[in-house]
Amino acid sequence: MDFLEVTSKDGTTIASSVGGQGPPVVLVHATTGSDFSWALVRPYLEDRRTVHAMQRRGRGRSGDGADYALAREAEDVAAVVDAIGGAVGLVGHSHGANCALEASLLTDGIDRMVLYEPALMWPVDDEVLRSVDDLIARGELEDATLRYLRDAVGLRDDDVEMLRSSPTWPERVGSAPTFAREDRAVVGYDVEPDRFGEMRVPTLLLTGTESPEPLHRSVDRVAAVLPSVEVHVLEGEGHTANVTAPERLAAEIDGWLGT
Repeated sequence: MDFLEVTSKDGTTIASSVGGQGPPVVLVHATTGSDFSWALVRPYLEDRRTVHAMQRRGRGRSGDGADYALAREAEDVAAVVDAIGGAVGLVGHSHGANCALEASLLTDGIDRMVLYEPALMWPVDDEVLRSVDDLIARGELEDATLRYLRDAVGLRDDDVEMLRSSPTWPERVGSAPTFAREDRAVVGYDVEPDRFGEMRVPTLLLTGTESPEPLHRSVDRVAAVLPSVEVHVLEGEGHTANVTAPERLAAEIDGWLGT
């Protein structure tokens, strides 16, 4: 696997794993994930596209900064897009979609964008996040990850066990110190019309019928604000279609980004 490493605005190194051939697309993963989050989707894209799957700050080969903020993550995404050059497709999932959305205001290099359930209006339970932090402080990273997935994300037990049985589970557990800070970063976050009303990147919003209601409301909010947007509903899917329906998700991405 090849890697692209770029330097973000604050000096942090941001890495992306690279594979495939053709027009470039950048994939931005959700909280608890990394580039491995796209492992099942990539084979359906890489025969037609050069896929750059980011390892967001605090994961994999990427560095981290002293002060976390959504704005830093947006700068990271923009740095990757600008380093690739030309017209770049951008795909973000959940918190990664928040990062991609903000990055669309920082670079002219994004050609078209797919946002799979941005998590703008996710209810943040600080008591749960404090318990996650406490487990991490005691070195109990796996318990912290399980607590976060069940009580902060709200995944069903079968979904949690599906993730736990994956060979990438140790990497997911290793990124536990990044979980709570990302939830806290979106408290009060919104897509204000005065900031996004002139954003002209054609954007596809994806949402699953089985996803929690706050994600549906987030999609509705983004759809109401962006001037060039279309919404597609994934019938029978929830917030993890990158795992449960990778070919279907890849087809949505491919169809929107075009040739």
